[in-house]
Amino acid sequence: MKEIKLYLGYAGYCEANENHSIRGGANKSIKFHALFGLIQHPEQGWILYDTGYTKRFYECTKHYPNKIYAQMTKVFVTEADEIKNQLKHFGLQPADIKHIIITHFHADHVAGLKDFNEATFYCSRAAFKQYTEIGAFWAFSKAILKDLIPEDFEKRLKIIENYGKRLNDEIFDQKYDLFADDSFMIYDLPGHAAGQIGVELKTEKQQYFLIADACWNKKSYEEMLLPPSIVRLFFDSWQDFKDSLQKVNLFHKRYPAITIVPTHCSATTSALVSTNYDLNAL
Repeated sequence: MKEIKLYLGYAGYCEANENHSIRGGANKSIKFHALFGLIQHPEQGWILYDTGYTKRFYECTKHYPNKIYAQMTKVFVTEADEIKNQLKHFGLQPADIKHIIITHFHADHVAGLKDFNEATFYCSRAAFKQYTEIGAFWAFSKAILKDLIPEDFEKRLKIIENYGKRLNDEIFDQKYDLFADDSFMIYDLPGHAAGQIGVELKTEKQQYFLIADACWNKKSYEEMLLPPSIVRLFFDSWQDFKDSLQKVNLFHKRYPAITIVPTHCSATTSALVSTNYDLNAL
């Protein structure tokens, strides 16, 4: 694959019980960090993989029905946590970000979109379809807060299936070479959210498969351990979730040298996220 530079960071977090993230987990509260990726592409420039939380989340959930979301999901984010402020450590401004890959439309993945007025957005057809078709009143029930999405979103959006180069894949059936240069491979990982995607990329040191919320704990894809059945209530499709997890499990077995990164798995991300803001660390 074509090499890029990657920095992984946290933009806020929410709290959840460990035993909700994986069957057999402890009955204790853990942090679900909102992971993002800052990527430097040799030709395409600066790219974000998701945008984490911002304090805008608090504004969007002050009133019902969105307030129900905030009551169910306790979110912690400061101004310093927001990506637009973390960019300063790299000598960057929000206008320097030219592309944003949206894995899915849950609030912890899109809350920073309004900070990037020069960026082109990329998401799957299924994710965009759900976002456009679900009513604003009930969107919170699918973890979508429409107030977080820029007004000109559609004008700046590219649907991955229309834009990327479609390739056959032995595990996922198909994948999309986003820039047609072998630098970003996009995979369908539906289930947790409609149209969720994952991204495979490579740095000088390592190859990574960023799988968003295809699972919340590395043991899930390593041992095919599902979360408890109660979380089915919050998933778009339980069957699609299981199918996606099975494919990630097979990918892991076939390519054990590739580092798989679930967004909320601290056991994985704690070793990858650094406060040194170093694009050459990963």
